[in-house]
Amino acid sequence: MPQQKLYKAFVHAFHGLGSFFRNDRNGRIHFLAAIAVIIAGIIFGLSAVEWCLVMLCIAGVTGFEMLNHALEKFCDAVHLQTHPLIKIVKDVAAAAVLWWAIISVVIALFIFLPKIIAII
Repeated sequence: MPQQKLYKAFVHAFHGLGSFFRNDRNGRIHFLAAIAVIIAGIIFGLSAVEWCLVMLCIAGVTGFEMLNHALEKFCDAVHLQTHPLIKIVKDVAAAAVLWWAIISVVIALFIFLPKIIAII
């Protein structure tokens, strides 16, 4: 099989991004939350380290949501009816997103709460 050209790999990846944000409700919610956090970061003047933590959290939650979305679509294609093992796969993938989101909220509290308290 011939190796895929590099630019085609990027085209497919960007197509995947577009498809994800167009078709996944949770992806759009995460995108809006990311925009809100970025705006808050600009307003509060985050340090470079704080920006790195915030961007890692945004990338982690969104990336896991993309994997969850892809896994759900794959499971639906493999098994059309409800199946107990497919349910476990989907539930655990969703739990991975939830876990990363919870930890991200905790990190955001560590970063933003002292800044909010300082201006109150």
